[in-house]
Amino acid sequence: MKLSDRIIGITGNGPDGWGVFLRARQMADTGEQVTELTIGEHDIRTDPTILDAMHRAALSGQTGYAAVPGVAALRDCIAERITARTGIRTGRDNVHITAGGQAGLFASHCAVCDPGDRALFIDPHYTTYPGTIRAASAVPVPVRARARDGFQPRPEAIAEQAAGAASLLINTPNNPTGAVYGTETLTGIADLCREQDLWLISDEVYDTQVWEGAHVSPRSLPGMAGRTLVIGSMSKSHAMTGSRVGWVVGPEEVIARMTDLATATTYGIPGFVQDAALFALRQGEALEERVAAPFRRRRAKAMKILAGQNTLAPVPAQGAMYVMLDVRTTGLSGDDFANRLLDEERIAVMPGESFGRAAAGHIRVALTVEDGALEDALGRIIGFARGIAG
Repeated sequence: MKLSDRIIGITGNGPDGWGVFLRARQMADTGEQVTELTIGEHDIRTDPTILDAMHRAALSGQTGYAAVPGVAALRDCIAERITARTGIRTGRDNVHITAGGQAGLFASHCAVCDPGDRALFIDPHYTTYPGTIRAASAVPVPVRARARDGFQPRPEAIAEQAAGAASLLINTPNNPTGAVYGTETLTGIADLCREQDLWLISDEVYDTQVWEGAHVSPRSLPGMAGRTLVIGSMSKSHAMTGSRVGWVVGPEEVIARMTDLATATTYGIPGFVQDAALFALRQGEALEERVAAPFRRRRAKAMKILAGQNTLAPVPAQGAMYVMLDVRTTGLSGDDFANRLLDEERIAVMPGESFGRAAAGHIRVALTVEDGALEDALGRIIGFARGIAG
């Protein structure tokens, strides 16, 4: 029996970027000691008060079908949060609850792209972006951001690919580079989207992890609220990765249509999980800052350690929970460096090639182990690189 071209082609008939991560997990499963610095998984668990709220909600009966666009109180809370942080009036009907930010990315591309439409995204990119676009039956088109520009995307580079495209996907703070897009960059992107009649899909799941500069949501720029879909999530801001609660914020007519898509796919998110997310959001910025604090501290430690050597060049990490390192002085690709590092040092990092051609020759180090283990791992990575380079 033949499978559909859609599902066969999700990875583009090539590697999906998760090879080193999966190999490290297999090694760990057999009892080998591996320091895992791969995915953005907090080393702290979800706050016990949030889990208590989830438990209470389940016991109180919130275990049946929940409203498909999301629990009204949670949508109201997210709308109030967005309004307060961006100054753009946002209501319940502008918010759709999804199964994490990933489902929000898929729903957004389904909403604005027809089969065969060209969907632009910035390279380097989060690993799943091209596959998400293909799963929505659109055609992924990367637009390269350059290291010498601090991985800030150039509007003129986007313009070269924009003719006839349906959408543009951006991510700030950025995974994997840590770049926080400045107002000048975002203003240029907004101008281009209006000129080329592009939908802008803005992945902002790291908006609580900004170490330098300030987060600006492009939806807040003039003329952009009607053509921007913002992806948010509880995963990074509240260490709720496994709870799978995210959202899309956008024009009311788009959000209403997303209810149709959810009805045909997930049929909503468990009510007791949504109630826990509502409880978490109502704790305010203090909880978000507490979740972000270890990564702020570790980023500073990592930059200090890396400043004492000249073999690995760090990309300035302005936000998010990673540091990206240029390994090209070793003569190795990011893939080869990461695989050899795993084999020889039992340290797992993500190869830059997992995040697109623009990140080739780099590795991404997740700041997701306790401080002492991170400092030890960074020292060993530097020593490993020096041994190859020298």
